[in-house]
Amino acid sequence: QVQLVESGGGLVQAGGSLRLSCVASGRTFGSRAMGWFRQGPGKEREFVAVINTSGGRTYYADSVKGRFTISRDNAENTVYLQMNSLKPEDTGVYYCAADRTPFKIWTMQPKPADFGSWGQGTQVTVSS
Repeated sequence: QVQLVESGGGLVQAGGSLRLSCVASGRTFGSRAMGWFRQGPGKEREFVAVINTSGGRTYYADSVKGRFTISRDNAENTVYLQMNSLKPEDTGVYYCAADRTPFKIWTMQPKPADFGSWGQGTQVTVSS
């Protein structure tokens, strides 16, 4: 198991940027793909981005492609989500999560059930 703690959320105007961080503890971080999900008000949790163990392969939801960038630093046990050109519809609680399956490379959109460890979430609010 890996324990995850997100930070970096806040209130930002439309068009602005935020950088989320997720620090992991535990021995499995380096062997797991890491994902970001979000849950808007009254909505189900949805996929945002995922990165493989080495950081060389990423996959994004269409809604954030070209605006968000996921990255990871395995030496620091940290995964990041750089969010640019933010829109009001990006508002929600953002969660990082660790894949259940070791060394998986995602080439299609994963589901929340594919991830076994979750952080507590960090709130992102984008005002118009």
